[in-house]
Amino acid sequence: MSTPPVTVETINPKVLKCEYAVRGEIVTQAQRLQEELKAQPGSHPFDEILYCNIGNPQSLGQQPITFFREVLALCDHPSILDRSETQGLFSADAIERAWKILDQIPGRATGAYSHSQGVKGLRDSIAAGIAARDGFPADPNDIFLTDGASPAVHMMMQLLIRSEKDGILCPIPQYPLYSASIALHGGTLVPYYLDEATGWGLEVSELKKQLEAAKSKGITVRALVVINPGNPTGQVLAEDNQRAIVEFCKKENLVLLADEVYQENVYVADKSFHSFKKVSRSMGYGEEDISLISFQSVSKGYYGECGKRGGYMEVTGFSADVREQIYKVASVNLCSNISGQILASLVMNPPKVGDESYESYSAEKDGILSSLARRAQTLEDAFNSLEGVTCNKAEGAMYLFPRLHLPRKAIEAAEAAKTAPDAFYARRLLEATGVVVVPGSGFGQVPGTWHIRCTILPQEDKIPAIVSRLTAFHQAFMAEFHD
Repeated sequence: MSTPPVTVETINPKVLKCEYAVRGEIVTQAQRLQEELKAQPGSHPFDEILYCNIGNPQSLGQQPITFFREVLALCDHPSILDRSETQGLFSADAIERAWKILDQIPGRATGAYSHSQGVKGLRDSIAAGIAARDGFPADPNDIFLTDGASPAVHMMMQLLIRSEKDGILCPIPQYPLYSASIALHGGTLVPYYLDEATGWGLEVSELKKQLEAAKSKGITVRALVVINPGNPTGQVLAEDNQRAIVEFCKKENLVLLADEVYQENVYVADKSFHSFKKVSRSMGYGEEDISLISFQSVSKGYYGECGKRGGYMEVTGFSADVREQIYKVASVNLCSNISGQILASLVMNPPKVGDESYESYSAEKDGILSSLARRAQTLEDAFNSLEGVTCNKAEGAMYLFPRLHLPRKAIEAAEAAKTAPDAFYARRLLEATGVVVVPGSGFGQVPGTWHIRCTILPQEDKIPAIVSRLTAFHQAFMAEFHD
């Protein structure tokens, strides 16, 4: 029999190195169990799978923001804009916004390609939104609209990584997009550890230590990734900490890659979000002083429009000839999808006081964010009430990253099953309760520590079921493996 043209041995080894835990084997197992429950109700000790593995709000029942969807619907079907009954069905400001957007799109067609950086008028709107947020001007020509933030991250890795001798400083724990993207583009991930004892603090001394260690191995570190608010850790950086990070990047001549997709998700009164662009400008650094890429997405925040694949990167502090190369890479993809582009412009420029939709928009936004804050608190309390579990405060984002202090017997049982102890725990949790979490080993963690990542996204009426299932399982697990 002849060998097939492609085998696992003959594909690009970089693909084999790449891992993405939030859709990994525990999730595959959950989907299998879901099919079994559908085919044979009552075949498992639970009646439904509760997905706490991925930041996908609408799949778990979060409703889209009405104004955003009205504008999208009208842009996609412009022939109804002139009909008299449309006035009764859609708010006046949604109709007005749709006209305005369509006037900026060539041929008024959402099915047409746009400029490779995105529709100019939509970039104008986003730049205005950034300027209003930060108090410093933003240039629409610095904005590249992308299909969610992920392609923007890939684009930058493609630009920065020349070989495995190029390193990218990444937080550990990190969102596995970064490790996957660095592996795919053939670079080296240079880890810096967040300090769990100080609420996942980011110490500049740790950055310096890891940078020196990488240099001693002959690695050229090109960039620093900062995720703020944190994924999977949920911390929100203090402004003075951000200033120290900016100084570090300036001194070490690093590109600062600021993942700011959770900027609306802050749940504690004593913290607020500040963009790295605002922080660097307020320190007196101009565009030419620091190379900074900021990522934003329509998938998170209170909007949760993951499937629409909208996002952007704001690229500042690069020379014209490098910018040309970034534009070239963007052009290879032609353009990002137009619905996502429209949503990105709405997210950064939502209804204002005095607009017809403002009150309902505000009520929807506040309702979602205050519910997320309550869910975060309930789950945080639940984890901290369990024997051998410690969980830092969920200051922001959509996740908790509790630490599991597992009995020695459980660790030995995991080793016997040839799996990481946190993956062993997560699989047992799934099989007993139908609750899906991601093992911390998929995000990276201090060696010898074990965690799970749990989203706060299931609807509020499902949270008590998650808490009671988790509590009963954990008590039984600890009793079974008691030292």
